[in-house]
Amino acid sequence: MDQEVVQNPITPETCFVPRTHEGKGRRTAVAPGTTAARYLHYGRITLTAGDAPIKFNSKEHEVGLICLNGKATVRTEGETFDLDRYDAIYIPRDSDIEVHAVEGCDLAEVSAPVAKRYPLKFVSYKDVRQNPKLHLIAGKPPAERDLNVLIGANVEAGRIMAGVTFSTPGNWTSWPPHEHSKLLEEAYLFIDMPAPSFGVQFVYTDPQKPELVQVVREGDCVLMPQGYHPNVAAPGGQINFLWMMAAITEGEDRLYGVVNVQPEYAAGGSGLEAVSDKK
Repeated sequence: MDQEVVQNPITPETCFVPRTHEGKGRRTAVAPGTTAARYLHYGRITLTAGDAPIKFNSKEHEVGLICLNGKATVRTEGETFDLDRYDAIYIPRDSDIEVHAVEGCDLAEVSAPVAKRYPLKFVSYKDVRQNPKLHLIAGKPPAERDLNVLIGANVEAGRIMAGVTFSTPGNWTSWPPHEHSKLLEEAYLFIDMPAPSFGVQFVYTDPQKPELVQVVREGDCVLMPQGYHPNVAAPGGQINFLWMMAAITEGEDRLYGVVNVQPEYAAGGSGLEAVSDKK
């Protein structure tokens, strides 16, 4: 049984980490203790052409690397992988990892502690786009979005899942409002939102008293360890994000698309049925 992990309350201080895209090298933005995360870890690896490779061991963490910009070569487990934009690689715990910049790269590093070792797997974004179980247009205007599952049912893992969602300009996403706190904690990293684009992220357990109403821009990260979490793009721009999740119970709770819709909006379903991992 998993050891009980103390969870910080939902506040701007524990659930909002701004400008995580700024900086170089390997750095951590989200971790238990300093934020409201219990198991989820998120950081960045940013290199320019000619930089020395980043080398580290995953220790007790399974790791997902997602290429957000540029190109990278990742060496691990005796294999070499070339990552282009939005390609992902799942790396098991206790692995030595090397990240090389081809022409400069910016990777998101998503991880969580696990007891078991799961298989190494590379995920091509081009292949995801052609798989109707991993790519779909969810919802309808004004809540239409382009949803892509990078690390989900296609990857055997213990806790982590991740993908990218792109809104239609000015639209809502994560709508109808839903939550999944008994199974998963989640964070959104806002990407591909060049200035002056911005959005507003909500996190609430009581719709009358939201714990977080936060303006978000490129590189900002919002945690939603519990509560409903819809967001909306400012007119004329998109709200786009890398979503990342960590299951509360390893293996058993790692289910994508299994959500509780806010009761007032539940009649039409969640919009995630096509990619749901319901048993």
